[in-house]
Amino acid sequence: MTYKTILLVIDANQHENDLAAAADLCAAANAHLSVLLVKLAAPPPLGEYAAMSVAWLDERAEDMQQLEKAVQRARETLKGLGISFEANGIYCETAWADDDVGTRARYADVTLIGASLKTDAPLRARAIDGALFYSARPVLLAADRQSVTLRPKKIVLAWNSTMEAARAAREALEIMASAEEVNVVLVDPRAASTKNGEEPGADVATYLTRHGIKVTVDRLASARRRVEEVLNQHAIDTSADLIVMGAYGHTRLRERIFGGVTKAMIEAPIVPVLMVH
Repeated sequence: MTYKTILLVIDANQHENDLAAAADLCAAANAHLSVLLVKLAAPPPLGEYAAMSVAWLDERAEDMQQLEKAVQRARETLKGLGISFEANGIYCETAWADDDVGTRARYADVTLIGASLKTDAPLRARAIDGALFYSARPVLLAADRQSVTLRPKKIVLAWNSTMEAARAAREALEIMASAEEVNVVLVDPRAASTKNGEEPGADVATYLTRHGIKVTVDRLASARRRVEEVLNQHAIDTSADLIVMGAYGHTRLRERIFGGVTKAMIEAPIVPVLMVH
């Protein structure tokens, strides 16, 4: 997949580093940068006549003014960087933010979630959910420790033979083909003809090899560690620039209640992660 339009979702504050990183990413990929600044609307106060609260209306008006100023600052920042770009803002109710982000993400090849959104957990969660579930597009999660790139030299492909993993592998074919090495990682795999095959990882490795991808299959034992811990440590051990993985093999509700690999990787990506649902 060639990424020619990259959507960056940011809030109205402290996003300068994400803007610069996204601009560098687009310059390297010769891609158009679409910036979406999102401000979650102040919730209405409770109580009798609360909906008519003057203070609440004033707060919302001030928020919208701040958002407009943030959009103008973003445009000014990007003007001198020599890339194709657009920057727009939306002021939306929290309950509908995921749908709003997802609608915008349908017109991009990938949605980039920068590290700065970690300071706004509600918006970050809504933005990721919107891009994953309402756009049919992948999500690229930035990490704190290294810059994100669409031309990684070393990639970890998390493989568990699910449809989500298959979609992620298909989405990242072009990226993997240009990489120096791709490590297909299976954690505690079981040989089964209906899932991993008699030799776990062999089928997907053959598929990727036919696309000219340099593949190494790593079957790792969890040794009582969580799967995400194994994946992250292996990414560090192999000096990976990117982890590619399927997202939400279980339902979102189940993952949020009981936890899961997707939830853990979203909360604390060690290296950049490309997710596909």
